[in-house]
Amino acid sequence: MHPELSAVAAGRLGVFTSQEALRVGYRVEDIRAELRSRRWSRLRKGIYIGTDGLVSMDTRERHLIDCVAVLLSLGPGPVLSHASAARLHELTLPWRHSSEVRVTAVDQWRRGRGYRVAQATMTADETEPWLMFGAMSVPRTLVDCAREWSLTDAVVAMDAALYEEKATRAELVRAVLGGTHRVGIAQAARALNLSDGRAESPLETRGRLALLASGLPRPELQVEIHDAAGFVGRVDAWYEDAAVAIEFDGQVKYTDPQYASSPGEVLWKEKRREDRMRAVGVRVVRVVNDDLGPPWPEMAARIGGLLAAPYVGPRRFRAVPTDEPGGAVDAA
Repeated sequence: MHPELSAVAAGRLGVFTSQEALRVGYRVEDIRAELRSRRWSRLRKGIYIGTDGLVSMDTRERHLIDCVAVLLSLGPGPVLSHASAARLHELTLPWRHSSEVRVTAVDQWRRGRGYRVAQATMTADETEPWLMFGAMSVPRTLVDCAREWSLTDAVVAMDAALYEEKATRAELVRAVLGGTHRVGIAQAARALNLSDGRAESPLETRGRLALLASGLPRPELQVEIHDAAGFVGRVDAWYEDAAVAIEFDGQVKYTDPQYASSPGEVLWKEKRREDRMRAVGVRVVRVVNDDLGPPWPEMAARIGGLLAAPYVGPRRFRAVPTDEPGGAVDAA
């Protein structure tokens, strides 16, 4: 590829236009030859990328390439938004999500092949630069997505963003208040009220929502348990009056090397930790992904039975709550 064209494309993830190719000396016949030879690939009419650059891309990178192509085709004004901005910011997406490119503009609404333009106002602090374009900020993106996604998916995404400190609760509250006139904003407000940045995984979020949907009290999250010898461990969810700890067990704990050198070592550490908790009277319930399916009513009844029997006698442990990242702010 011509070095001047390469320099232009480098600022857009490798994407360039036919007009830019013509300006550096390519002829129409040359462009057709590059496409026939598959050295270049067509993304949209008059918009191309070197084929070599597509080979090793993951799903997120490939989507962002499509976003660049759509934004180039639309011209100045629209910014990346909704699930496309969520991909850009590496937010947690629903298990099933569309590959449609989502953008927002102040002066148009339309749909085209593989993209959708939403018409909405946006303030300066709700957008940020991205390449030669713009993208919605993390708080505005989370709220816009929450207006369209299921409540569970929205809370999962907000929990993860708060935990990873990609947004603060105050920023999310402002984003909700700024969208009070938009369709679905009540759903986004409900998701924000249910969110908690102490949840460390989607399983913990789904488990907490399942507890609430079953009529059980909202638990305290990420509580440290100490016994006479010191720190025992931190539990995912905690009910103080009944001294019940809920542990949401995902497979990653037993397969990711960051937890231990082998699954056997993880199991042994977890057993020793749980033994110490039970020895001082803490009642531990483990919940796995499968429990949130058809077996959940039975699991919820078991937890409810434990909560109905408050802890009796002197406490040989101390429970220490942890703070939510970014601090707590009441949602509207």
